[in-house]
Amino acid sequence: MSLALVLFTGDLRVHENAALSSAVAEHDEVLPTFVLDERLLGGSCGAPNRLAFLMDCLRDLDKSLRERGASLALRRGDVVEQALRLAGRFDARAIHMSAETTPYARARHERLARACEQQRIELRTLPGPAVHPPGSLVPAGGDHYRVFTPYWRAWTAAPPAPPVPTPRRIPAPAGLGALRLPAVSSLTSRSPSPQLIRGGEGEARRRLSVWLRGGLGSYPERHDDLPGAATSRLSAYLHFGCLAPRTVLERAAEAPGGEEFIRQLCWRDFHKQVLAARPDMTRRDYRPRGDSWRRAPAQARAWREGMTGYPIVDAGMRQLAGEGFMHNRARLITGSFLTKLLYIDWRLGAAHYAGLLLDADVANNVGNWQWVAGTGNDTRPNRVLNPMRQAQRFDPAGEYVRRWLPELASVEGAAVHRPWLLPAARRRELDYPPPILDHEAAARELRRRRG
Repeated sequence: MSLALVLFTGDLRVHENAALSSAVAEHDEVLPTFVLDERLLGGSCGAPNRLAFLMDCLRDLDKSLRERGASLALRRGDVVEQALRLAGRFDARAIHMSAETTPYARARHERLARACEQQRIELRTLPGPAVHPPGSLVPAGGDHYRVFTPYWRAWTAAPPAPPVPTPRRIPAPAGLGALRLPAVSSLTSRSPSPQLIRGGEGEARRRLSVWLRGGLGSYPERHDDLPGAATSRLSAYLHFGCLAPRTVLERAAEAPGGEEFIRQLCWRDFHKQVLAARPDMTRRDYRPRGDSWRRAPAQARAWREGMTGYPIVDAGMRQLAGEGFMHNRARLITGSFLTKLLYIDWRLGAAHYAGLLLDADVANNVGNWQWVAGTGNDTRPNRVLNPMRQAQRFDPAGEYVRRWLPELASVEGAAVHRPWLLPAARRRELDYPPPILDHEAAARELRRRRG
């Protein structure tokens, strides 16, 4: 009689889960386990939005496991210590888990590998949350792709791994008891954003089906439409592993309009392979530009609070605070405003996003911030997104702005994007700040700074 412990991390699902599938195939009993990592609970990963979403994911995972005869063992503390303690209690012969990319997860895996070797427990590490895992696609003469387009060509040419069977039955040891999840309020003093979506694999699969039926076909034309909100909203489910990227790829490839959407899956893999090769990019510029970032605490606070005086920027920041999500076009606008116009360090922006975003995957968050700051993989590092042109193109009637800035709800049409042009008496009625900078002058200054 052999037993394997399956250590769930960023793969909170039963479908298309290589670690779970291999454990069921190779052992008589399986012990599904998740450890609330104390070292992450107090940091950005312990942000209230993601904690609330995580609890939904774990509740749903336990439900799916129980439907198959097992249940989720939940522990809290150091992941290595808790996993080894459970393995010892149930005399586990192996631990199966998915590979991860972040520097923290890799260091944790190395500690677990050493501990398993000492305890004579086999550690099986299966492919992690990517269509093509980091290192599986490399350019000639290099260890990773530095530019997206060549990576996209290689990514689309390579066949994905074959599908992994979903266990119908999971034989589990007795004596685990019911899942008892801690209240989010016991883990953080901050409250989640008021309009969070619900987490879990069941909700993820439902949303994917709805999106493929009703949203994917118009995605190429509407993915930048700010008021239309015509994106999939699947990023948080991919981040928590409620959906396997290969599953999303397979289903999207069969539907009309899929290629533009599939590129977004490729971007996720692209950032993962960059981070795997350059783990220091979480704190250092991937391509240094000699920036001497400004220290401007009052302007940084105005940006965080959505009070810059530029409605299209402030609407994005308010959406982030309200939903734990921001439309991708708004992410580009707000990121460019912070780094290119305010000339404030991208690390400040990445940290703020990490505290609020449900989908704040380390590789994507840091990779996208470095891209927009011009220190990462962008081939045009000095591009500046003009907030007024962006507003005109992607929110021409001002619907997105009025949705998130109630103080401007009474301003009709495109005038909402330039409230500083309204009569003085009208401006006083709105209780909205004037612009904190002249965007054209700031763009000229950036070009001067970077030569």
